[in-house]
Amino acid sequence: MKKLFFLFLITVSGTQLWSQGVENTSKLANSNEDRDFRIPLIGEKAPSFTAESTNGTINFPDDFGHNWKILFSHPKDFTPVCSTEIMELAHLQPQFSKMGVKLVVVSTDRLETHVQWKKALEALKINNRDVEKIQFPLVDDENIVISKLYGMIHPETNSTRSVRGVFIIDPDNIIQGIFFYPMNVGRNTDELVRMVSALQISAKDKVLTPANWSEGKDVLVRIPPKTDANNSSTEMAGYYNPAWLLWYKKSN
Repeated sequence: MKKLFFLFLITVSGTQLWSQGVENTSKLANSNEDRDFRIPLIGEKAPSFTAESTNGTINFPDDFGHNWKILFSHPKDFTPVCSTEIMELAHLQPQFSKMGVKLVVVSTDRLETHVQWKKALEALKINNRDVEKIQFPLVDDENIVISKLYGMIHPETNSTRSVRGVFIIDPDNIIQGIFFYPMNVGRNTDELVRMVSALQISAKDKVLTPANWSEGKDVLVRIPPKTDANNSSTEMAGYYNPAWLLWYKKSN
């Protein structure tokens, strides 16, 4: 009888330990599943996707041709910070168009919500401006596929809403810039313009841009220009160097 009782205890204890192990393994698997995505890095090819948007079905990035592109995510439609960001992007549409930049906005809201939000924003006046038409697409990512593809779901913040992500992509569809902002802080859209401008002049003229550079300011060169052996001056036509490690090229 005692042997049967001890056998019963061993069986029950073993079953409980096995169940606990399965439960812990399941929790670990779910935790890993939540993090089963990575952020595409600078220098990598921009991940492609097909999705519905307020401008119809889009194939990103192919539909946007040999242009610079900004993929811009936000957490939720009809919220204060997101609304001001989209309005600022709409205001900058002419400038981005002049720079050859295509804008694509994505969130985990459904298409119907995007349509209604866009309609509401296009009737809104802020910062003493007239109403603005939103020409760029608002993309439906209700299934969170795009947000995970671009590493914009940060589970410790929210497992179903993307953070404020920005990917700047060049005409060859290579990622050249990445920004992430928390949900409670709106982005500086002027910085997006500055960043694209810096990337464009860097690619075009093979130069570098110093800290706080803005369009029209002097740039840096990677390799010092050829100097005249008979001229010890630190300034040449179109160039100057305040120190041996810093060579600037004049913008005009």
